[in-house]
Amino acid sequence: MNTVGCHMTVLQEVEQLLAELSRAEKAQVLQWVVRDLGNAYPGIESRADINGGEACIVRTRIPVWLLVHAHQRGASEAELLLNYPSLRAEDLSNAWAYARAHREEIAQQITENEAA
Repeated sequence: MNTVGCHMTVLQEVEQLLAELSRAEKAQVLQWVVRDLGNAYPGIESRADINGGEACIVRTRIPVWLLVHAHQRGASEAELLLNYPSLRAEDLSNAWAYARAHREEIAQQITENEAA
C-alpha cells in the first residue's frame, strides 16, 4: 500500500474514533493537535513588554513560574483561583501544560525571582 493509501486509512480510523468521543474529549484532542502543530499553548503568551518576556496568563500579568512556584509550595488550585480572581481553572491547566513543556525555563525563572 502506498503512503497516501496508508494515511487515508489512518485518517479514516481517526475520523471514526472522533465520532465516538464526547464534545469535551474532542476539545482535548483539538488542544493536543494545536500544540503539536504550533508548539503553542492556548492562554499563555510571552511578550517582551510584559514581565520581561516571561510566559504569562493571557489577560493578566501573572507569570506561569509564579503559579508553578506557589503550587510547588503547597497552594491548591482552589487557593490559586481564590488569590488570583482574574484566573480561571482553564488558565491553570494551560499553565501546567506550558510548565511541563518548559521545565528548565520555569525552574530558572523561579530561581531568579527567589533571589531577587
